[in-house]
Amino acid sequence: MGLAWVFKPVTFNRYFWVVYVLILVFSWVFHQLLKYFLSGWLNRLSIQEIIIKGAALLNGLGVAALLVVASGPLMGSLDNIRRSVLIVSLLLFCSGLFMFIASIKTKELVELFFYSNQCTEPKKISAGKDLLKILDTSAIIDGRIADLCKTGFLEGVLIIPHFVLNELQKIADSSDPLRRNRGRRGLDILNKIQKENQVPVRIFDMDYEDLAEVDTKLLRLAKEFEAKVVTNDFNLNKVAELYGVEVLNINDLSNAIKPVVLPGEEMMVHVLRDGKEYGQGIGYLEDGTMIVVEGGKNYIGLNTDIIVTSVLQTSAGRMIFAKPKDYLVSKVTSL
Repeated sequence: MGLAWVFKPVTFNRYFWVVYVLILVFSWVFHQLLKYFLSGWLNRLSIQEIIIKGAALLNGLGVAALLVVASGPLMGSLDNIRRSVLIVSLLLFCSGLFMFIASIKTKELVELFFYSNQCTEPKKISAGKDLLKILDTSAIIDGRIADLCKTGFLEGVLIIPHFVLNELQKIADSSDPLRRNRGRRGLDILNKIQKENQVPVRIFDMDYEDLAEVDTKLLRLAKEFEAKVVTNDFNLNKVAELYGVEVLNINDLSNAIKPVVLPGEEMMVHVLRDGKEYGQGIGYLEDGTMIVVEGGKNYIGLNTDIIVTSVLQTSAGRMIFAKPKDYLVSKVTSL
């Protein structure tokens, strides 16, 4: 019999055109429903994922077609209804199987086919969640991330989401000169990191249209890819704890490598201005650490010797509280 069953003439009855019109109407309605329900889902998929899943669907249909052709003798022995049921079952099974595999292994397939030319091998990239680090806007604008990459202490792959780039672009196009300079600085930092090529940098065009806030999108992306977020935003650090997302806070790192200052140490500081409380003066160390000098208002504009009384360490930074040495000495001698 061979493939003779494939070329059997098709006979049309009087209901053919009615069925044909109904199929056209159903197709249009189905298209509108897909557009309404799936547009948001498709917007959340990257173009790489769409290509991978589309290729999986075509491969499944191709395998099903080969099985249908290979089972020609069996198909020819069946009537039209059973033959149609068997063909549709093979198509659904094969396409569904390949789509299921593609959905489970999407990240690995994207790494294999789209990022295999990067300097880091796909297997090494997917070997652990600690190797994926997502940069937020504040960390990029801050600029210290470029120096950190240059030192070689930061390992893995830096992920730049497309919605973060969009936010940087909006800041760079702002009418406010300060915001515009910050945005342009962030774009320059990204170009510097990519050119130096110390750490692989990848742009993810995945977006979440159902979310408005960039920070919320960032945390969902980190949650889905089991990645860490690199930031210096104190508020984002707190929200990430609620999401169960690990954070690498640049300020924490900066504070950790600052010289240790202990209560009782003496140092010299230039008092610049008034503090918030009455009689306070404010000065800064070379690394930017703020020093609150109790009774330092009288020393504004002067370099004065101080003695550290306490140190306050938080994720937002470090503050040193001190008193003028002259004040403490005079108090001791008066006793």
